[in-house]
Amino acid sequence: MTLGPRGTGIGGVFFRSADPEALYRWYERHLGLRRDGDTAVVLRWADDGPSGSTVFAIFPADTTYFGPGGQTFMVNIRVHDLDGLLARLAAEGVTIDPRRENFPYGRFAWIVDLDGNRVELWEPPALG
Repeated sequence: MTLGPRGTGIGGVFFRSADPEALYRWYERHLGLRRDGDTAVVLRWADDGPSGSTVFAIFPADTTYFGPGGQTFMVNIRVHDLDGLLARLAAEGVTIDPRRENFPYGRFAWIVDLDGNRVELWEPPALG
């Protein structure tokens, strides 16, 4: 069975804070969400292989990573076939940021939803 271009899960939830360090400490103390080093909390899903994780990250209030405007959060959607999905979204008239990023842990692109929210798309690396 061939998987078409689509979303496959939540890759991450990112939001702004006036004091990210204090808020990370709060989440660790009250909910046990401990960061991997100095980066973000990574919640691993044992039944979903190496790409089965969700990142919980707190950004400074003045971050530009969420795009222009006052968006206070951004959801990262894990996807299958990023290029195919972007082609389909472009054909459907979805606003797509032309910027792309490639890392050993996957490929990234950004779109804008109907309400103007920036959404990050993440294609994990192929297994094998």
